[in-house]
Amino acid sequence: MKLQIDTHTHTYASGHAYSTLIENAKAAKAKGLTLFCTTDHAESMPGAPHYWFFTNQRVLPRFIEDVGVIRGVESNILNSNGDVDIHPTTDRHLDWAIASFHEAVFKPDSKAAHTEALINVIQGGRVDALGHLGNPNYDFDFEAVLTCAKAHNVAIEINNTTLRGNSRVGSVERCYDIATLGKEIGVFFTTGSDAHFCQDIGNLDLVSDLLEKVAVPKEQVITHSARQFLDFLARRGRAPIEEFEHL
Repeated sequence: MKLQIDTHTHTYASGHAYSTLIENAKAAKAKGLTLFCTTDHAESMPGAPHYWFFTNQRVLPRFIEDVGVIRGVESNILNSNGDVDIHPTTDRHLDWAIASFHEAVFKPDSKAAHTEALINVIQGGRVDALGHLGNPNYDFDFEAVLTCAKAHNVAIEINNTTLRGNSRVGSVERCYDIATLGKEIGVFFTTGSDAHFCQDIGNLDLVSDLLEKVAVPKEQVITHSARQFLDFLARRGRAPIEEFEHL
């Protein structure tokens, strides 16, 4: 499946990534992307930037190297209440917010606790997507969470780094199971490289293969075209981005 957007990328600001935003944009252009989301880790992750870093994304140009830049964050799920570490003053400056479990922030707990956390994150309304859900350290009730995501228009990420099999070991089969059930329920899917170095920007081949093998309809994949992605942001209640109206 052709994918025009990478919705999960990091710069060296995350503390454990190695490229600049400009280097990422150049790589995105080389891969033929229309848009990419810059989503550095929020402040609870060790080494991550202060929340001002995200608020100040308003100074970023909308196009770098002729590729559209979506201002975002990968926030951390903090607890079973579904709290995330997006500062209240930051929300209005973001176009896109992912919420993910990370061992350094939320110690793996029970299936019930993870399920409760994910449902509360979705219902909290502050995030647009759930990141790398295949991680077996954070087992959850697939049907309950995906049904809730469908009801609240929260996208489910299929993460290319996870599908390589050497990160979050044990995730690959779970990603296929999540995609199969998500297709049936009718959730929206998003696609992220989770690049921590510029050469990985736009590397979505494993995601594309998964979507094709599971036969997920293009209409459910918000990164299939720029217009689908922007329409999804509008569905989420995000403000229109004037510079992207022609896409």
